[in-house]
Amino acid sequence: MMIWVLGAAAILAAAVTVSREMLTRFATLSGYPVTMENAPQVIDYFSRLRRWRLAAVVLAVPVAGFTGDPFYLVAGWCAGPLLAARRVPFFAMNVPRALWLTSVTAAALAGVHLVVSEDPGRTLLPHAAVAVAVAAAVTLADRRPRMEDQDQAAQALGAWSARNVHLAGSAVVLAGVLLVPGRPPQDEPLAHSGPAEVRAIPATFETVDEHDAPTCPWFDEIVAPCRFWLVNGEPFPQAAPYVAEAGKAPRSAPFAVAPNRKAVVYLHAEDRRLTYQDARGSRALTPPLTDADVPAVTFDGRFVVMSGAGARVVDTRTWAPLVLAGAREVHDVNAAGVVVTTGDRVLVLDPRGRERMRLPLGKLGDNYHLRPDGRRLVVIRWAKQRAETYDPATGKRLSAVTYRFPGDDVLENVPGWSKGGRFLLHSAYEDRSYSLDLATGKLTPR
Repeated sequence: MMIWVLGAAAILAAAVTVSREMLTRFATLSGYPVTMENAPQVIDYFSRLRRWRLAAVVLAVPVAGFTGDPFYLVAGWCAGPLLAARRVPFFAMNVPRALWLTSVTAAALAGVHLVVSEDPGRTLLPHAAVAVAVAAAVTLADRRPRMEDQDQAAQALGAWSARNVHLAGSAVVLAGVLLVPGRPPQDEPLAHSGPAEVRAIPATFETVDEHDAPTCPWFDEIVAPCRFWLVNGEPFPQAAPYVAEAGKAPRSAPFAVAPNRKAVVYLHAEDRRLTYQDARGSRALTPPLTDADVPAVTFDGRFVVMSGAGARVVDTRTWAPLVLAGAREVHDVNAAGVVVTTGDRVLVLDPRGRERMRLPLGKLGDNYHLRPDGRRLVVIRWAKQRAETYDPATGKRLSAVTYRFPGDDVLENVPGWSKGGRFLLHSAYEDRSYSLDLATGKLTPR
């Protein structure tokens, strides 16, 4: 925001017309009086300087604003004297030229230092290109022959122009290295989980028969089994035990087990990546994460769903990631697609993330289940005890039925589609699963 404000101020300053005060300042600094005879020549130079500077600043402001780099404001402002100097004689003075040569030398040494020790990244390259172009323009202007036969007005303007060229060139080459963003400080560690763990040999498994979360206090320094996730009763040291965001209480790190108990997904304790592991080995699913960026994780044995600021789905058969930037919650995912909710709607997406259908967002707690072949979507409205069936290909509602459990029993959870193609509901009091007829609403015990 500040760069845009500075850019607007630069445009306003560059647009100021030639005034009596500007001519008086020129006469005072150059020692050459402005008279009725030479005034048109002086005014013509300053008008040309104003036009070039305004044009350069107008082009530089958007570049500086969108890149967040103030160097381009400096380059745009200083381009005016370089461009306006082409039509006046060049009478270089010793002090500005010495300053120019000193600035070029200092900028070159600073640039080498940045490349060798600071790793400035891609920012230095465009800075260097602009600085080299400016240095070439100043050098060419310096090599122009002095024209001693010029009148006094032309010589005064030539000396003024040469002074401005050397000062502008010095400003650009120095800004090119001084305004390069450095690396972020490395002495303050990222938000991290508790005390450092003692390195241990990673645990392996064939099947996860049982697993338990860490039970030791987060700040406890002792190395004991209670400091780790336990898999089959043994420490699983490669999995991070806790995540701790600034200003929040520590919580258990993600640890999800596949329904067939042959694979797990966890936050790696050392490299801070979400990691998939089975009997064959492990594979990272994300880049390194700070504790503030660790998402919630669900794992159905094939698809890993990571939900936080947006959502990400990884198919563990192909390892292809699907990024869902606007999703707030992932309700169902299978080989046919994914069902997500955003701030105001429900979306059914194909495996590539392309929208197939949408619905208005219902009440909190409603369930959305996509049939494995992708041809039906069932919505369970908990508050109304109603099941709605939709065709994702057309978006049309095919049925809306009300279901009733026997006696006073109520819905506890929705298992969804079975392998046999039936839609299942599970009751709370009787602890039974029922097959729901989506055409009539009839519940059949299993």
